[in-house]
Amino acid sequence: MELRHLRYFVVVAEERHFTRAAERLGIGQPPLSLQIQRLEREIGAQLFRRLSRGVELTEAGMLLLDNARQILALVERTRTDVQRLSRGEIGHLRMGFAGATYFQPLVPALIREYRGRHPDVVLSPEQSNTPSLAEGLQQGRIDVAFIRPPIMSADEVEVELLVREDMVVALPHTHPLAQSGASVSLSALAAETFILFPRMIGAGLYDAITHACQRAGFIPRLGQEAPQITSIVPMVGAGFGISIVPRSTSQIQTDEVVYLPIAGEAPKAPISLAWRRHDPSPVVRSFLAVARQMARDWRKAQR
Repeated sequence: MELRHLRYFVVVAEERHFTRAAERLGIGQPPLSLQIQRLEREIGAQLFRRLSRGVELTEAGMLLLDNARQILALVERTRTDVQRLSRGEIGHLRMGFAGATYFQPLVPALIREYRGRHPDVVLSPEQSNTPSLAEGLQQGRIDVAFIRPPIMSADEVEVELLVREDMVVALPHTHPLAQSGASVSLSALAAETFILFPRMIGAGLYDAITHACQRAGFIPRLGQEAPQITSIVPMVGAGFGISIVPRSTSQIQTDEVVYLPIAGEAPKAPISLAWRRHDPSPVVRSFLAVARQMARDWRKAQR
């Protein structure tokens, strides 16, 4: 049974007239009659009773009409879904977020834009650290990830810079420097105890902080480690020490912590987007296209 035979049958059933149905289909009336006859022979039942001024459906024809409409609707829906899937308009995208990257305003703005353009793509977020997300990409557990570069063993992973933000000093509100509200030189922090996260979960950010301190003339004295970047803020507030964090982390507002800009050249906190190299997924490709456009527009706006 060919789909075109079902389409011809439905039009004849709706018009109740072969000539009008042929005009609607854009074919001749004799070929249309021939195709309906072939359909009746294939099914083994008469579908129409011929009348003097048209046709009417038999009981078999009425049954087929309901089913034919459902079949044709399913075929059309399937065709549309396949086309949308191939364009990355529907599907499932598993995305990872490392090192409080979701606080950087570009990241939620990017996701809002993508959801607005592709509302039928299901997004599944996962929060972790950069090494774990790189492993998840290579093992196929996630599709894209916002990471803090660099990543190790990235043979199968592509990485593209999205944004670089300044870092700021996080101080307990009781700290003498916190009372001034002015920018702080790193050299003024030489005697402080620093709260950092383990280097293994964010080597790029960790090294940027320690190298900036070394350029300021001292090696930071490290205190208790925070399990992740977001844990640093409450530890600073509790008096464990001070820290240097990405500027966007200052969105974690608490009366116990004051954020101050760094005088002079501040270390940078880059955020990159990572994905599997040669990933054929249309959903991943569509997300990358939105991310690149948003990152370009963001950088222009910051100039």
